Amino acid sequence: MLRRSLQFALGRDVLGRGLGTHRGGSTLDWNGKMSEIKKKIQSVLPGGAWTQLHDTSYLPPEHSDVYSQASTVLSVGGIRQQFSVPENIQLSLFSIDFLRNINEYLAVVDDPPLDIQFNPSGYLLLASEKGAAVLESNVQVQRQEGAKVCLMSPEQLRNKFPWINPEGVALASYGMEHEGWFDPWSLLQGLRRKVQSMGVLFCQGEVTRFVSSSNHAETPSGEEVTLKRVHEVHVKIDHSLEYQPVECAIVINAAGAWSGQIAELAGVGKGPPGTLQGTKLPVEPRKRYVYLWNCPQGPGLETPFVIDASGAYFRREGLGNNYLGGCSPTEEEEPDPENLEVDHEFFQDKVWPPLAQRVPAFESLKVRSAWAGYYDYNTFDQNGVVGPHPLVVNMYFATGFSGHGLQQAPAVGRAVAEMVLHGNFQTINLSPFLFNRFHLGEKVHEHNII
Repeated sequence: MLRRSLQFALGRDVLGRGLGTHRGGSTLDWNGKMSEIKKKIQSVLPGGAWTQLHDTSYLPPEHSDVYSQASTVLSVGGIRQQFSVPENIQLSLFSIDFLRNINEYLAVVDDPPLDIQFNPSGYLLLASEKGAAVLESNVQVQRQEGAKVCLMSPEQLRNKFPWINPEGVALASYGMEHEGWFDPWSLLQGLRRKVQSMGVLFCQGEVTRFVSSSNHAETPSGEEVTLKRVHEVHVKIDHSLEYQPVECAIVINAAGAWSGQIAELAGVGKGPPGTLQGTKLPVEPRKRYVYLWNCPQGPGLETPFVIDASGAYFRREGLGNNYLGGCSPTEEEEPDPENLEVDHEFFQDKVWPPLAQRVPAFESLKVRSAWAGYYDYNTFDQNGVVGPHPLVVNMYFATGFSGHGLQQAPAVGRAVAEMVLHGNFQTINLSPFLFNRFHLGEKVHEHNII
């Protein structure tokens, strides 16, 4: 499907499709087919990192410094099936298969094989007495979807991982296969190399305007709406006062933390409050810190990606007793997203204490470095937004994953390609992730948001 989606971006001159909503029994169709696009550019994706590279032939990165602020390269590169919502589990199951067979998809003739340094050490989730029932229920769903996850008592936990202090742990879940972590930068560069070999054009600039036509329609409930179709995207070229107009058949909004701003540029949410026309894309940048520390007596090579009941997490980094970790802040503690400065006191106050309690060896750790990155944070329900906008009928979304976008990107790329090509999801039914849920108030309740 990846190959097909890439070929679609390069090889089709006409795209005809009637788009409609897929939730709540309301369908809005744009009559007629999309006019023939005379240029080679078929689709524009504001963005430029991992999710964005699946379905396009023209890519303006969302910021002029290209990948320095991209969530992909600033993440810790984890992949897990330990979610509570079946669709999230299915997305990650496909993505791990993609990663394990990466060179079947991304090999380039005469170039060396891609090595994303995948480490299959699994995830270990720890639950207190309060969270044990939810964890057990989640594992049951995961097993039903085909994930191999086992439950562990505190005694079993200590026997398998003697470096853990099980105090306060009532139950643990451990991914026995198809979980771990990889190098995000290697993956991004491998995919970039592949799509460039197929003719994808990268443009370094900023999307500043969408040029669209409009039509009026009425929903079955009697609400009058304006349907829009984007025909041209203006991209301001770096180090220039000029912009590049790009004609396009489709726009895929995969601009990560800035996708809400991109959607607003296209007119999304510009209508009366409480209406479909006035429903915004609720995605915004949220800053998260990652700390790198060394601990000579720390856990060894079989250490999984550990997520403590407190929310603090860590994983091993390389072979020299180095570790990466962090913790998401509470809503009241959310840092200012205007910059990527690191708050080192956050580690001292919020990350180190629970990790040192869980892993006594971490009492003597020494922080070596730290950085900050952005979540494309969905303020509505912290889950992805995938598929078409019901009113801007040739704009599709692949955003809002709130920290698990990198690991689900291969499957999301496939899903968006299916929607573009066929008008519906073919493999994994991601209808719960459609934009319409924001207007309908239908949240996706995922318990394992890290």
